[in-house]
Amino acid sequence: MHKKVLVIGSGPIIIGQAAEFDYSGTQACQALREAGCEVVLFNSNPATIMTDPGLADHTYIEAMTLEKAELIIETERPTHLLATVGGQTALNLALALDEAGVLERYGIALLGTSLETIRDGEDRERFKQKMNELGEPLPVSTTIESIEALDGFIAETGVPLIVRPAFTLGGTGGGIAETIDAAYTLAKRGLEASPISQCLIEQSIAGYKEFEYEVMRDANGTCIIVCNMENIDPVGVHTGDSVVFAPAQTLSDVKHQTLRSAAFRIVSALGVIGGCNIQFAVHPTEDAYYVIEVNPRVSRSSALASKATGYPIAKIATRLALGERLDACINPVTNGTMASFEPALDYVTAKVPTFPFDLFNGTDRTLGPQMKATGESMAMGKTLEEALQKAWRGAGVEQSPLYPNWMATADPDALYAEISAPTDRRLLACLALLDRGIATASQLEALTGIAPHFMMTFDRLVTTIRLDLSMKANMLQAKRFGFTDAQIAQQMNVTADAAAAMRIEHDIHPVYQMIDTCAAEFESRTPYFYGSWHGTSEVVPSERPKVAIIGSGPIRIGQGIEFDYSSVHAVWALQKLGVETIMINNNPETVSTDFTVADKLYVEPLTIEDVIHVLEAEGCQDVLIQFGGQTGISLAHALEAKGYHLLGATADVIDQMEDRDRFYQFLDEIGVAHIPGEEVGSVDDLTSAIDRLGYPCVVRPSYVIGGKGMYIIRTAADLHQVESHLTYPLLVDAYVDGRELEVDCVTDGKTVYIPALLEQIEAAGVHSGDSTMILPPVKTSRAQQAEIEAIVQTIGQALAYKGALNIQFVLKDDVIYVLEINPRASRTVPIVSKVTGEPLIEWATLAAFGHELATVVPEARPVWSGYAIKTPVFSSLKLPGVDPLTGPVMRSTGETLQFSMTPYVSERFCYDATTARIMNRTETVAGQGWSSYSDQALDETTEFQNVSVLFSNAPEEQAARETAVRNGVHVISETHLAEYYQQAMQAEPMPVRSLQTMQTGEGLPL
Repeated sequence: MHKKVLVIGSGPIIIGQAAEFDYSGTQACQALREAGCEVVLFNSNPATIMTDPGLADHTYIEAMTLEKAELIIETERPTHLLATVGGQTALNLALALDEAGVLERYGIALLGTSLETIRDGEDRERFKQKMNELGEPLPVSTTIESIEALDGFIAETGVPLIVRPAFTLGGTGGGIAETIDAAYTLAKRGLEASPISQCLIEQSIAGYKEFEYEVMRDANGTCIIVCNMENIDPVGVHTGDSVVFAPAQTLSDVKHQTLRSAAFRIVSALGVIGGCNIQFAVHPTEDAYYVIEVNPRVSRSSALASKATGYPIAKIATRLALGERLDACINPVTNGTMASFEPALDYVTAKVPTFPFDLFNGTDRTLGPQMKATGESMAMGKTLEEALQKAWRGAGVEQSPLYPNWMATADPDALYAEISAPTDRRLLACLALLDRGIATASQLEALTGIAPHFMMTFDRLVTTIRLDLSMKANMLQAKRFGFTDAQIAQQMNVTADAAAAMRIEHDIHPVYQMIDTCAAEFESRTPYFYGSWHGTSEVVPSERPKVAIIGSGPIRIGQGIEFDYSSVHAVWALQKLGVETIMINNNPETVSTDFTVADKLYVEPLTIEDVIHVLEAEGCQDVLIQFGGQTGISLAHALEAKGYHLLGATADVIDQMEDRDRFYQFLDEIGVAHIPGEEVGSVDDLTSAIDRLGYPCVVRPSYVIGGKGMYIIRTAADLHQVESHLTYPLLVDAYVDGRELEVDCVTDGKTVYIPALLEQIEAAGVHSGDSTMILPPVKTSRAQQAEIEAIVQTIGQALAYKGALNIQFVLKDDVIYVLEINPRASRTVPIVSKVTGEPLIEWATLAAFGHELATVVPEARPVWSGYAIKTPVFSSLKLPGVDPLTGPVMRSTGETLQFSMTPYVSERFCYDATTARIMNRTETVAGQGWSSYSDQALDETTEFQNVSVLFSNAPEEQAARETAVRNGVHVISETHLAEYYQQAMQAEPMPVRSLQTMQTGEGLPL
């Protein structure tokens, strides 16, 4: 039977559901097509590889709602549905389709794990019953569907307790309640967050050690453990927010066998087919454990386990869903062993999360059961210390040389506060307390609940950095514990170059070893490497022409999955030219760190020292940095200084675009208008500059992304308020309240190709990443568009740069100003590529490599028959204390895309099941100055659970905005977006169309 499979993706990147599902979804699509299936992909995220038209036969970039899903099914008539590679979004949609009778009506069978199994794993009451039937221990708990049902449980068990909403991801709506009042508040919030209004209330087991098992099971009942993982934090901190090690470090073999057997019993009883993630809590000293959670799907941890072991979980899970057996699937890493062969590791893998706290002043950094991390860094090493330090620097954690500078002189109470909260800086505070002799390892174990094994690891790091590092044995130990030349140099008070010279004189060099899933027991030809300072290198450099591609590292606000998209397309473009591709990246969630993408993959931190070690090992001189976001750009100067060749760019050109004085000088030389502004070096210089420029003005640092450190200053009082947060030198510009436009183009220095112009709905001042973007423009005249294109042509030909170029403009009173030129790929490149059907990254790579664009780009860009609207998606619920006001600092974590024949689409506000449910509420509320948008005024009696939209931007209404966000309410704080909302709500929904259909002339573009 021919299978036509609908694969449901995970939608936009949000905290708790990120790029790991682009990786798993991409693997699933590839496995299905390899098996001869026709693939229909449904996913609203335009920034991913998964939604590239080449990955599926029919790609639908549509809102992730039941209505859209049914329309796609009606159009495509799939025979099967795969719902286990798209996170919680896909599971919930599959269940909704079943409950609405859609699957039965169209005769659609589920591939792999059944809906009943999914319900058993996700529905808290059914899960509890299933575990009780198996005799698996669970914490004392109850399931509630109303706030009144909490009374009896609290009377019996008291507090603390844990609230876990059903059918949510990343711990959304959950938490630990230490008091009775907090328990009722959390339970109320959890019931609102759960799509079935259900919460599991558990007696707290905070302090237990937490372990995860990644399990694979086929339809015949064969099970394997891909790997187990251990959180350094005890139960109470979400696993996504914890440092994690694979394999588990403090688990005895007896206890491992107990948990392994329990995992097999659980997946077998549930009937899981494919991948499953199981979380256990183990008592730190007694022989007791609990089952915390079972995710009957691939998860965030599955991506980490795949990359940690080299075992492609999602790909194998998809093949199992198609009916294959584990003992009949060949492991693609070894090409010799079966997929039923459990991976064995002869190294340690560490995962360190990245957080958005530094973007927002005053954010609550406390960690708990609700996830706050936006991404993660992964590293391997032969020692736990080495893996941890590599992952720390891959995540951008400051170590000077072991912990941040401010901790060296901080009051001990401030360090203890980081531990007791706990915060994301907890482990670094432990290092500082140990190093300064304020606390002992055993005292910190008692305070934190962190296992002695890990605390002794910290103690060894402190001891090592105090050694005489000029001695060969001590330096070798430091390197084997993950210390960089820069860290050693800082401790010795010498330059990094001097420390490196000393290391080379001692004949201490890095080696690179292969990740092969089998601890070298069987031969593997997979070119997937990690660096270490133990043993001999397994890298054999080829004589082929080669290019190293610098990835973008962990996902964070301002730098997301769009750069993974760009990196992967750059690899594919170079491979078409016959060039050997060497990918360097450390993000375990992404497609770029799939070992099948580049010719060689190095999972290493993206610091200059680590990158150069790889380049030396490969004998590679050519480096492509323009597809790795600001991470790649920041390496430009150091790479050039070491003699490496940057394809398409020079460090000087990058500096010319980042240095405001040089940037304005460049624009003046080519006769292009810019906003008045200058660079200042002190608060006195800033005050003088503002006197010249006038209020309002914008201040920001150079070389940042996501608007970090950016402020709009409208009055002297505003300046006084932000003064303590400013670092110099910084840029100050007049603020022009106009219409913002953006262009992604490619240039070879002669030919400049402009595929489209994007117009921002919100006024300038709202970060472009947080804005609603529409293409082609609606309010910008043809003459103004032509003028913008002429400016782009001038810039592309005058700049000594080849490749992808992003230029931002503001239009005010018929004057067009250039705001910014980014000599790299941008956030919007994947969107423009998918809307136009043009391979912009491939063309940019060709240009950077030295090819002329005139031979590949079309003479004219596509003609439009409709519009594409980009919607920002926020994770404000996960970041309490962050005002949801839009402004110059980016807050969104992801985006969706909608195609339409009109500029106005209701899906701007109804882009998934949750927002669709919210928009069915009948009430809107207006804050101060917004009375024309709603008849109902904001006051202390407003009940937000009945409200769909709050219009508000008054500073004194921040608490109301935060309450609104907790209730799922859309907060609109910008007048242009409010006007758009009023028109969009009247718009008729559009029929669904596949991307392939639109790109072949039956839709948009023609």
